[in-house]
Amino acid sequence: TTLEEKRRVQERESKEDLAYQLIHHLSLCVREVDTMRYAQLVIGLAGSGKSTYCSSLNQHCETIRRTMHIVNLDPAAEVFNYPVAMDIRELVSVDVVMKELKCGPNAALIRCMEYLEDSLYNWLDEELENFTDDDYLVFDCPGQIEIFTHVPVLKNFVEHLKKNGFNVCAVYLLDSQFVTDITKFISGCMVSLSAMIQLELPHVNILSKMDLLQDKSNIEEFLDAEPRTILAGLDQRMAPQFAKLNKALIELVEQYSMVRFTPLDLRKERSIQYVLSEIDKCIQFGEDAQVKIRELDEDMDQLEL
Repeated sequence: TTLEEKRRVQERESKEDLAYQLIHHLSLCVREVDTMRYAQLVIGLAGSGKSTYCSSLNQHCETIRRTMHIVNLDPAAEVFNYPVAMDIRELVSVDVVMKELKCGPNAALIRCMEYLEDSLYNWLDEELENFTDDDYLVFDCPGQIEIFTHVPVLKNFVEHLKKNGFNVCAVYLLDSQFVTDITKFISGCMVSLSAMIQLELPHVNILSKMDLLQDKSNIEEFLDAEPRTILAGLDQRMAPQFAKLNKALIELVEQYSMVRFTPLDLRKERSIQYVLSEIDKCIQFGEDAQVKIRELDEDMDQLEL
């Protein structure tokens, strides 16, 4: 009788333990669904129109009654045309670093971003607590090329966002007025590719300032160009000794699907909406979340509570 009672106690404890594990697993899955958040990391060279893009995007979302928060990650920024939901200058600014370290603006900006990296688990986490679980953040980044192509600051920043439940997409802006010929287009592609490899994020390439471009005939050929066409154009522009280099560059661009740019005309709401929809696809914004439990039915059948 004593052995039978012990056996029953062990079976009951085993079932209770299994039930606890299932409930805990369910709570984690539901929490993962409930805390899914979204973010854009807006990058590009200085003067490419990043802040203007953020401002126009904010106005567009207000028009369609969609909630979106713009975050300033540029410690040297001074004027904003959008409401700033979070500002790195509350943590550190370029002017203060320049005075304390007696360095130039570029070196000061790198030090500011490194300080941001050191503050991910205190300042950033505290700021993120001010937003709800399903908020959509847009990070307006500095325009210095080394920030998103060389130093690992933004990469670590992105990894921290992912740990906090964010789906992140990199939005790379290339000034359409800069793309006047094939060689400059390839140069822009290489910078974008460098950022893509460094950040390891879904990537959307945008040709900005299309509304300021007088003659769009030279741009059309670059929007969705064939690699062979680009190669032919490079061979015509450059000396014969660069033929192998041209071929290698085009093969690299083709391998990473870097020849597709989306034009952005800020005068047209449909253009902004199209760009936003492309980004939403990358981060799976708006898709119905589903909780998937492996072998849940089989485990529940084992419970005879």
